[in-house]
Amino acid sequence: MYGGDQYVRILDLRDYWKFMIGDDMRWADPNYNDAAWEDIRVPSKWENQGFHGYDGYAWYRKTIMINRSFANEYLTLFLGYIDDVDEVYFNGVRIGRKGNFPPNFSTAYSSERRYNIPAHLVRFDKPNVIAVRVYDSMMDGGITNGNVGLYLRQRDFAPDIDLEGEWKFRVGDRPEWSDAGLDDSDWGTIPVPSFWEDYLSGDYNGYAWYRLSFTVPQAPAGQRYVLSLGKIDDIDEVYINGKLVASTGKMRANPRYNELQNSYNKERYYYLNEGDIIPGKVNVIAVRVYDAGGERRYLLRNYRTV
Repeated sequence: MYGGDQYVRILDLRDYWKFMIGDDMRWADPNYNDAAWEDIRVPSKWENQGFHGYDGYAWYRKTIMINRSFANEYLTLFLGYIDDVDEVYFNGVRIGRKGNFPPNFSTAYSSERRYNIPAHLVRFDKPNVIAVRVYDSMMDGGITNGNVGLYLRQRDFAPDIDLEGEWKFRVGDRPEWSDAGLDDSDWGTIPVPSFWEDYLSGDYNGYAWYRLSFTVPQAPAGQRYVLSLGKIDDIDEVYINGKLVASTGKMRANPRYNELQNSYNKERYYYLNEGDIIPGKVNVIAVRVYDAGGERRYLLRNYRTV
């Protein structure tokens, strides 16, 4: 179980992968010829496989086949634990990352890697290429341990509109960050759901904002949209098109202990009113989060109609 979902392995990827030290973004290309690369066991530290003492960049590549019978399923790539930083490409498109590469290095060695694969990227009954870019700062390096495989993701409910993926993200707190027309082009990005410690240097406590633009169809007559945001640590306010539509907990610099206990582990299900979102148009959701300490987990799920 993870985030309310269950997983069933359909392809075991604990095997030999192609491997090359160095860093070249052409290596993400599924058409790149990696025949001359080393073969290395995954999962295992690269120091144990002929690369003793190596710190720096390296890439892994693996070609897999996915049966067309899974065309209507949710697929997730498990890559276990990677020391220190990674970003993963599926058929040349980045599907996730953990940690930050230099010069703003931040390790994510203790976080398990699970990356959802967008259905439109999969070439069913044809070769698919997974490419993993890794940076190791010291000591052990690589895809070191844990479950490595392709998994069928059995979701707790099917969304009408899936909002998982890359969101705009910024630490700090300014009221205008809720505005629909805000220019957030200079913001960073962060995968949602995720822990923000995996992408920030140091242990950050305080305010941060998430933003995403999306479109929705007209809800069927007599039904309302429900925004499911999973679990947020600790307190949140949700704005859609600049309007405050929902919140859990009370925003303040020093929230009471019982307020945190009542909010950080609570699933966010927010019923939206007619007019909160505009069908057929671009809408902007902005989520203001305050964390008082400990692990920061923002587990957005999806929109659905009920």
